[in-house]
Parts: sequence; C-alpha cells; structure tokens
Amino acid sequence: MTRLPLVAVLLAILTAGFARANEAVTYFTLDNGMEVVVVEDHRAPVVQQMVWYRAGSADEPKGSSGVAHFLEHLLFKATDKLESGEFSATVAANGGRDNAFTSYDYTAYHQRIAADRLELMMSMEADRMRNIRLTPEDIRTERDVIIEERNQRTENSPGALMGEQMNAMQFLNHRYGTPIIGWMHEMEELDMADALGFYETYYAPNNAILVVSGDVEPDAVRALAETYYGVIPANPDLPERVRTQEPPQTAARRLTFKDDRVAQPYISRSYLAPERDPGAQEKAAALTILAEILGGGTTSYLAEKMQFDTQLATYTGAFYRGSTLDDATFDMAVVPAAGVSLQDAEDAMDAALESFMKEGIDAEQLERIKLQIRADQIYARDDADRVGSRYGSALAIGLSVRDVQEWPDLLQAVTAEDIMAVAAEVLQPELSVTGWLMKEEATQ
Repeated sequence: MTRLPLVAVLLAILTAGFARANEAVTYFTLDNGMEVVVVEDHRAPVVQQMVWYRAGSADEPKGSSGVAHFLEHLLFKATDKLESGEFSATVAANGGRDNAFTSYDYTAYHQRIAADRLELMMSMEADRMRNIRLTPEDIRTERDVIIEERNQRTENSPGALMGEQMNAMQFLNHRYGTPIIGWMHEMEELDMADALGFYETYYAPNNAILVVSGDVEPDAVRALAETYYGVIPANPDLPERVRTQEPPQTAARRLTFKDDRVAQPYISRSYLAPERDPGAQEKAAALTILAEILGGGTTSYLAEKMQFDTQLATYTGAFYRGSTLDDATFDMAVVPAAGVSLQDAEDAMDAALESFMKEGIDAEQLERIKLQIRADQIYARDDADRVGSRYGSALAIGLSVRDVQEWPDLLQAVTAEDIMAVAAEVLQPELSVTGWLMKEEATQ
C-alpha cells in the first residue's frame, strides 16, 4: 500500500474536519435593502452584532480626508434616545464590550455580549444609524481627539510616515493613496457639515450589512432586525459606488525617508496587485499563498536566502492585502543585518526574487502552507470577531456569502503553476514602489 506523506494525511484530516464543521449561515435582505448574515454557534451563550457600512475613507469627498474616521468617533455621542457616551456605558453595564473601526472601504461597529442582550444592542445600533445629535462642542473635542491620534500613531512614527508616502506614490489616481485617518491639514478643517454630509449620505440601511454571530436562531434575528432596522427608510439618493481607477503604471518609483528617530533602517516595497473579486478570487488566492511562500516566516524563501544562506537580513516578510474593493498591494519588507547597507540588502532581495522566478515552487512547502492555512481557518471559528469580520468585510467590498464560503477551497486548489503565473504578473518593476527608511545622517 502506498504511504502518503504526513503533510498530505494531516491535510486530508483537516479538510474533512473543515467540511464537517461548516458554518451554519443564513442570509437575507430586509425590505429596505439592509443585508443580514446570521452565523449560528451555540457553544456559548454569547452573541456578536456587527453593522458594516459600505463607506470608508476611499469614499470621502476630496478635501475632507479623515471624515469617515471622524464620524466613527462621533457616533458614540448623543442620539435621540441616548446621552453622549451612554451607548458604550450601557454595553459595559450589561457585561459586554463594544468598539468600531474604519478602513478604506467600510466602517464597522460591533458589540460582544450575552445572547439575551441582542435586542438591546439592536435597538441602540438602529437608533444611531439615523438619529445622532451632534453639538459644536462634540465637533471641537472629537476633532482634537483624532488629531492627537494621528500625532501618536503617525507623526511620531517614521515608519508610518514613510508608509503614507509610499501609498501616495503607489496609487497615482485612487483614494487608497490618502491615509485612512486623513491628512493633517484637512483633518484640522473638518466641521459639522462634513460629518453630517457623510452621515446622511452613507449611513442608511440600504448601504449596511448586519452580521450576527453566536448563540442565536435565524428566525429570531430576522424578527428583531425587522423590528429595529427594518423600519428605517432606505436612502433613495444613495450614490453609486464609482471611484477613480488607476491608469497603467509604467515606471518603477522610489523614495528615501530620513528621520533622526529611526532606530532600525529597513526596505519596504509594494506592487500594485489584483484584489478579490466576486466569483473570480483565483488570482487573490494564488497571491495569498505566494506571500506565505516568499515571506511567511522563518521557513519562507526570502528568509532562507537572506537570513540563513547569506545572513544579510535579520527580518524578511511578504504580505498581500487583497480584501479591498479596488486594486490591492503585494508588499515586502527587509531589515538588513548589522553592517549591511540598504543598497546591498535591496540587491540581495532582488537576487532572491530572480532566483525564485527561475527555481519555482517547492511542492512540499506548498502543501505545508496549505495545511497551515486550513488549520488557521478552522481555529478561527472559535473567534467571534474573525467569524463576523470574515462575512462583513467581504460583503462590504462586493463579495457574496458564497464567495466567502468558497474561499477556503480556492486556497487549497491553488497550484504551483497558478502561483508562478501571478508572480510573473505582479512582481514587475513598473508596478512597484521601493522605500528606504533611514536616519537623517545615514548614507546610502
């Protein structure tokens, strides 16, 4: 009898387990256009509610960068029914936790709480969908808060500042080149009209996705959703989600960012890359695995070539951020070893990429990565945040529940030929931006 390699046996076991543990998902749409996803998990008497709006920083009017994130903060102020701060205080008083976040393509609000408190959460979330009540003082104080947030997270971080410059250089014509938190000079001018204009345009049920995961029954969730969200009128003037697109990129771009605060110089490179598309996620799946092969830890290709064979780097990494509405990026980072110049490290990175394109994929490594991905997907089902986010973020960028459910199998179906084809398509100099981060007085 033929003996299967251990990795193949483990993969078969995990694949079978994944199929048996397939999530119980119910999807429906309310009469006002709000989409609802219910993911049942009765192992613990808790529930998570998430409301995702198809409105992120890339949907902001020009000149008002940061308003999507600004509005996210303001939604914790007063409404018709709640005083400022009462929303979160009520969640905490009922033993739960809540938060919100803004991305390029969406803004999401979520609460994790005992299952019998879901109705209370829905009533409050539906209230602030259309009934916020802002004061001039709210605008002043919360504008100061987001400005301080930018100071702490961006202005005080040379790496974050270089990242902003690289994004602006990567996206020649798309709003992904504008930071989510906003440019400081525009954030300082945000006012009541900016916040309410964005709110009244995008915060409507026909631009929202409700994801409820945990110890719930779909029929009960439907009844509650119809009671609290279903009575909110749709916005008949919701604009079509049309954005400026990237022109053909025909030249490699470079930048050097110098700052006295830099403790560790490094190289960062990004390539324009295709995103996950509805019904056509194959390239994104191949890029996901390519990132693991090239830079997914100490057993990756770049680590082997640069950290162990030549000891020119102390860190190497590759990342693919494909869950976007429009073109994404494929990124790499290299931290040179002591005494190694940025130029030598970049030359070594380019040499490693060139050798990878010649050598191709190691079959055993590919199967090991697929096994790790499958295991991570199974373990993720114990994390309510990841369960809800998987569906909410996908639907917010135009994917379907079916796309989400097919994604694990698409990853497992990726072949070495698929990976090499997408590598040849994406890892092109003319699609790239390369950044050097160094101290002010450093030489190249």
